[in-house]
Amino acid sequence: MTTVLSIETSCDETAVAIVNNRKVCSSIIASQIPIHQQYGGVVPEVASRQHLLTITDLIAQAIDAAALTWADIDGIAATVAPGLVGALMIGMSAAKTLAILHDKPFLGVHHLEGHIYASYLSSPTLEPPFLCLLVSGGHTSLIHVKDCGVYTELGATRDDAAGEAFDKVARLLNLGYPGGPAIDRMASQGNPHLYPLPEGNISLPGGGFHPYDSSFSGVKTAVLRLVQKLQAEGKELPVADIAASFQHSIARSLTKRAIACANDYGLKTIVIGGGVAANRGLRATLQAAADKQGIAVLFPPMEYCTDNAAMIGCAAAEHLNRGHVSPLDLGVRSRLSIMEVMSLYV
Repeated sequence: MTTVLSIETSCDETAVAIVNNRKVCSSIIASQIPIHQQYGGVVPEVASRQHLLTITDLIAQAIDAAALTWADIDGIAATVAPGLVGALMIGMSAAKTLAILHDKPFLGVHHLEGHIYASYLSSPTLEPPFLCLLVSGGHTSLIHVKDCGVYTELGATRDDAAGEAFDKVARLLNLGYPGGPAIDRMASQGNPHLYPLPEGNISLPGGGFHPYDSSFSGVKTAVLRLVQKLQAEGKELPVADIAASFQHSIARSLTKRAIACANDYGLKTIVIGGGVAANRGLRATLQAAADKQGIAVLFPPMEYCTDNAAMIGCAAAEHLNRGHVSPLDLGVRSRLSIMEVMSLYV
């Protein structure tokens, strides 16, 4: 049974966890949302500084909460890609220091692989192959999970990620930051069918549409035009109805592509990962469609949808069990394809 202490600092959450294979021993998260709300989004320099201020205390809290000693830890892991470079550096430097100090192997983990492994925490018997719909503020992808470290991206967004579109539309509707939870709450009070909005299809050169790729800039612009039209007519904005219609469009688009992709590749399980996996509209729409197709859908618990270190530790434990470790001269990367995960290990 492999026990890993893991650190996640890719964006605006400082997180430390201890994971024993697929069991969470402790998970501590310090969110920076209140700090970044005043700016309407994440400020990289502020995020890095906050990581530096909180990470040492979080490591101590994680050890205490798990009731373990350093002798019980088999490896030290940290997210190294993709993400904000300065933020990633804080977590990676802390992990490398601990690895050297306590003579433990170091593992650099791909952030998106962590989101894939979030579902293993609540479904420990899950095994590949399966399809992962990864939807977050920075990424929207359909990933064929073949084995640990073996992935093929089958579909992606051509512009805004789904979570990014939520943030931008929330700003248009004056709902604040972060936009995903705000729109989800408001949408529960509105009519999702009042305003038909585009699904974000990608045209192919020979005609037709790409079956798995998507675009969310069009629906965002459609909401902008709708808001401008209603304001020009002097009407009060039906914020709940607009939020519900927008959320329905995103959920319908993601569901359509995920179901088609799973059927085309003969995959009977769809795993959801990323912050947008917490969206109730997406959960309901995808679950209903999957039930009709006889496809199992696994949603991670809410606390493991957003960025956390437990998912990073789960992925790291799997790699360490297979003898994969990272060199101490490994650097961080702002961008790294999910299909290049094994470049992080020797």
